[in-house]
This record gives sequence, structure tokens and C-alpha cells, in this order.
Amino acid sequence: MESNAPNNLAEFPRDEPDDASLREPPVNYEAEQALIGAVLANNRAYEKVSDFLLPDHFADETHGRIFEACGKLIERGQIANAVTLKHLFDGDEALAGIGGARYLADLQKNFVTIINAADYGRTIHDLFLRRELIALGEDVVNEAFQPDLDISATDQIEGAEQRLYNLAEAGTIEGGLKTFKSAVVEAINMAEQALKRDSHVAGIASGFKDLDRLLGGLHPSDLIILAARPSMGKTSLATNVAYHAAATRRKQKGPDGETVEMTETVAFFSLEMSAEQLATRVISEQAHVRSDSIRRGEIRDDEFDRIFETSRHLHELPLFIDDTPALSVPALRTRARRLKRQHNLGLIVVDYLQLMQGPAGMRNENRVQEVSEITRGLKAIAKELNVPVVALSQLSRQTEQRDDKRPQLSDLRESGSIEQDADVVMFIYREEYYLAREKPSQRMNETSEKFNERLAGYDKRLDESRNIAEVIVAKQRHGPIGTVELHFTGEYTQFNDLVRDDHLPHD
Repeated sequence: MESNAPNNLAEFPRDEPDDASLREPPVNYEAEQALIGAVLANNRAYEKVSDFLLPDHFADETHGRIFEACGKLIERGQIANAVTLKHLFDGDEALAGIGGARYLADLQKNFVTIINAADYGRTIHDLFLRRELIALGEDVVNEAFQPDLDISATDQIEGAEQRLYNLAEAGTIEGGLKTFKSAVVEAINMAEQALKRDSHVAGIASGFKDLDRLLGGLHPSDLIILAARPSMGKTSLATNVAYHAAATRRKQKGPDGETVEMTETVAFFSLEMSAEQLATRVISEQAHVRSDSIRRGEIRDDEFDRIFETSRHLHELPLFIDDTPALSVPALRTRARRLKRQHNLGLIVVDYLQLMQGPAGMRNENRVQEVSEITRGLKAIAKELNVPVVALSQLSRQTEQRDDKRPQLSDLRESGSIEQDADVVMFIYREEYYLAREKPSQRMNETSEKFNERLAGYDKRLDESRNIAEVIVAKQRHGPIGTVELHFTGEYTQFNDLVRDDHLPHD
């Protein structure tokens, strides 16, 4: 049979270049000329665009330098026009190529109106973002075509999302230095909001009055470390805080400046428990039904009714759970950013710190340094997204070796820079847990009377510590340290305010 296939590669038909391969990046030189002309004719036009437009945003580099020179003169209190700029550009070869100083005069003479200056500025900025997006896309394609054994495809995706996020942020708010005046205004506004609230809490309320009184709430951009030995209840306390933030409505300023009642969107990254297990725990806490009974199906009709009503309420909460194991900081950052843009994220909880995956080049080398990089990354996320990040942490066994087993900052497991990076470090301590495992037995040569006296003292301590949990604030960058006592219900793993005559936090 005779074949019609080509005999060599040269005979394969080749696609002719289409129009797409000849496309030029989007620019609008006329808008750039019109804006500079408006600024030269009336320097007030500069005020309409200076808060978001930079010299680098101009497609024509010469236009960018003219705009920058105008800004420098205006900010000095001088007039920027074709005459005052002439001597600055007399020796400029780039400007000489398009007409020299006469080009400046023509721009000033042919301006349209100052009213359109802001529209011209937005057009220039939008086209700049589009050019950056094209360049970013080309970089992503080129990097994907050149595989690197040290950089996985997932890492490339996370890097691309990082650059996309940075570009999106550049399209809305330009970063940079703030005047002290603006910082003072923000501080006063925060204090005013706290004053207007009944709880006088500036940040997100934890749901525990005494703890909020000591901390002032969970503040945006803060990294809060919640550490404890196993079985102390750190996950329970974290879920209590997350539930309260997502369920409690508080007055906030809406997008249009009006006061509205809103709840906080919460992202709970559970590296230890599955989403189903975490949901079961929240249902147990709120419905007052033992979680092990729920899992086994050993519940009464009235308990099922409470579970059903609680579940209906939980359906509406803006609480998102990610149970990806060994999650890395870049992956957490990517998912948190997405939630911030889509649902206005207000709080991040990470359970727990030591289960996170460290940077690619540091894994299995130095665990202390790896954990330090993780805490630095979490602090950076808190600042970048302007939300509090509550990260749970394990404690070393050395607490068990002391007579007083209350945790200290030195007990932070694989601490590295945990204490340094954290704005707040809190410990959970339940004396009842240790006393229940240390019931005294009669010693050799100890009389029954002496043993009974010692046993009575033990029973008294156990009774006094029953259902009591201490939250020890060992570090607070912006406030005092101290200890708050909470009521702990073990069967529902739930924390509540402790009702006592003397219920104030004590140092």
C-alpha cells in the first residue's frame, strides 16, 4: 500500500504565525500625553492621580520621567510647567529625539481639561497592570517549560499565585510609608470602636470576658501562640474561639461607611484532625452531647434534637475548615489569600504548628530552624492579610519533670524563634489533670493518721481544681501578662467563663 505520509520532518505542514503572535502590549500614549499636559497646565491635576500612579506605570519611559519631575517640583511647593522643566530636560537625549523642550510646550498647550486627569490616570494604571499580567503569564509559561528538580510544579503554582496576589494588591492599594498622622488616626479610630462596644474589645473577641479584658481581643496582624501539653484542651479552646468569632455578630463599618452587624470569617487549618472530627467536636461543644456518643450513635432522642438544631445553626457560619496534612506555609498563605479576597477573612487558626511542613530546602535538616521559618511565615501572613493568626503549639516534656507543672516560655517545644515572633504566647494548664494521676499512696513507715492527713489535703486540692483551667498569658507585646481562670467541661471539651465572686484575672 502506498503511503501519503511525509518522508521527513521538513515535509510536515507548518502553521503560519497568526495575529496573536504579532500582538503588541496594550498602551495608550495619547492618554499619557493628555495627563502630562493637564499636569503642566494646572498642577492640581497631579493631586488627582498621585496617590495611585507612579512613573513606572507609564508605557513611555520619557513620559514617566516627566511625570516624576513634575511630582518633585510640586512636592517642593514649586510650579511644574514647560518653562520650569525646560532646564531639566535640555540635555535629555530621549526627549530630544521627540522634539526636546518644545515637546513639553506642545503637551501643555494641547491639554484638554483637568477634569479628565483622574480618568487618564486610571487608564494608564490599568494598562500597566495588563502589561504586567502579560509578562507574568510569559514567565509562568517559560518556567513550566524549563523543569527544575529543586522546584516542583506545586511550588511553581504557589509562586505564580504569590505574584498574582501582589499584582492584584498593587491594583488596589499602593504600599509604602505612612505618615505618623495617619497612624495616629487609625489608632484613635480603633480606640473609638472599642469604646463603643459593650465589651470594650478592640480586636476580635475570644468569647471569654476575663481573657478579652486582659488581651483586649485578638488583634489584626498579631501572631498568637496557644501552647499546652497533650490533653490540656488547646484544640477545644481554639474551636471555642473560632466558633465565637464566626457566630457572634458585632457592629462594624460596612463598605459604604454605614454601621452594619457582621460576623468574622474564620479559616481553621486542622493538620491533626479531619474536618469531620473537628465538626463533631464543635457540635458536641454547642449541643452538650459527648462527642464519643455522637460517633457511636449512642444518643437519646432529646440529644439528637439538640444536635439537629445545632447543625442547622452551624450551616450558616462563615467557618471554613482545611484538613490537609503536612500543609506548608506557602500553601496556607495561598488559601488564606483566596479566602481574604472572596469572603473577607477575619481570623486564621492553625492546629498545630509542629505538624506544618517547613521550607523545601530545610526539611529534615534542622528542626528548630524549620519551625522558626514556619513561625516567621505565619507572622508574615498575619501582617500581610491584617488578621490575627492563632497557632497551636506542643510543649516539651520538661514541664512534667517539675513539681510546679505550669508551663513557661522555655517549655516551647523546638522553640527557635516562636517566642520572638509571637505577639502573644498563652499556655493552658489544668491542675486537675495532673492531680488525678498522682493520687497519693501510703508510704513505708508512714502512719495511717499521717497518710489520711496527706490524703485529705490531696482531696481538697483536687476538689478546688475540679473543672478549672488556667490560661496563662506569658507574653503580650502590647499589654500586661497574667492568668485567667476558665471553667472546663471535660465531657464536652468546652471552655466557659468561670463564675466566681473574685473572677478578675490575676497576675
